[in-house]
Amino acid sequence: MKYFLLDTNVVIDFLIDRRPFSLLAAKLFSYSEKGKVKLYIGAVSYNNIYYVLKKHSSHKATINVLRELESFTETIDTTKSAIQKALASDFKDFEDAIQYYTAISNNKLDAIITRNIADFKLSTLPVFSPDEAIGLIECP
Repeated sequence: MKYFLLDTNVVIDFLIDRRPFSLLAAKLFSYSEKGKVKLYIGAVSYNNIYYVLKKHSSHKATINVLRELESFTETIDTTKSAIQKALASDFKDFEDAIQYYTAISNNKLDAIITRNIADFKLSTLPVFSPDEAIGLIECP
């Protein structure tokens, strides 16, 4: 089984059906449901996901979606150490730096899945697009 941290953009693609990206994101979630992959989300992602979803729905409905998301993924805590490393890093996008340092704090992860691979060029952990991740799942 593969263990992937989903970048916020992949989760949002899935939850608001942002086509064509949502099709690949949905496939990742489907593989998770079938037990072929374990999906992780950084705790820091929840506030960004809430902000975007709330534009499309009520507070109550958005919280219900987040509860469901949390029930079928694993949440990785964002630590003080991850924030300190992100602040000291050369990442161009601060949120991506937080995602990265949150990801490497978890020794189980095989990769980060994102649509913005270039934002993670400093990553020592493999970084794949959703399409590449699906390829890894389908052809181990």
